[in-house]
Amino acid sequence: MIIVTGAGGTVGREVVAKLRETDAPLRACFNSASKAAEARAAGIDAAVLDYTRPESLAPAIAGGTALFLLSPPGRTELESNALAAARAAGIRRIVKLSAWGARAEGYFFARAHHAIEREIEQSGFAFTFLRPNGFMQNSLTAYAPTVKKEEAFYAPAGDARVSFIDVRDVGRVAARVLVGSGHAGKAYGLSGPEAPTHAEIAEKLSRALGKTVRYVDVPDDTYQRALESSGLEAGYARAIVDVYGYRRRGEAAAVLPDVERITGRRPNDFDCFLRDHLGAFGGAEAGLLRD
Repeated sequence: MIIVTGAGGTVGREVVAKLRETDAPLRACFNSASKAAEARAAGIDAAVLDYTRPESLAPAIAGGTALFLLSPPGRTELESNALAAARAAGIRRIVKLSAWGARAEGYFFARAHHAIEREIEQSGFAFTFLRPNGFMQNSLTAYAPTVKKEEAFYAPAGDARVSFIDVRDVGRVAARVLVGSGHAGKAYGLSGPEAPTHAEIAEKLSRALGKTVRYVDVPDDTYQRALESSGLEAGYARAIVDVYGYRRRGEAAAVLPDVERITGRRPNDFDCFLRDHLGAFGGAEAGLLRD
């Protein structure tokens, strides 16, 4: 049985959806009891798993043979609890959602994920690391609200090129790796098929919406204050700003072949993502065209 942690989140939902298209037995683990109940009502084997409550781990992963490991944002260190429980439960294989460039440790999230990668490598599990670039879906919360209100969005991205990936493609890769063979000991860098700048994303939005959308570059400290004003804890806000600095150094521009090689299909580009989510940016809904 495949155990999927973080099943209620952006990535976990896609992994569960893509696994359900296969015949593989799975259990979806949620932090929320209400979400677990909703999943059961939809015919999914579901459990409640709270990383901060070690007693919830053993029953959630009991009977599993493979574990898709995903932690709450900014709490990667909690994955150590799940690894201890996985060893006790007899889990044989770990597929970990890591971070782009984790091995080079060029920014905070990469360092945090690489620490868990090293722990997994030393644990005796068969393992595969998935290292996605920035998620296109993050623009729905970071940029869409001001695009709707002001026809502009703000970030300290400069002219950095980023090979953003659609989370739906991450889900496809994870499902293929979890049910397939030949992936043990591998680390895959997951990118989209292009690496636009934020100014080019603004142009894409302008075409999709039929009106001019501006990208406004802002200083790091201004952006951090805005993140904190929105309710983010200061340390987490600094970590997000750190990602933008990493991107400005040109570290996130590579377009890699792993998504297409594993899934057999070209990953979604940003235009496809925007068409499928145009309503969030104030446009007419276009439907999920390439799901």
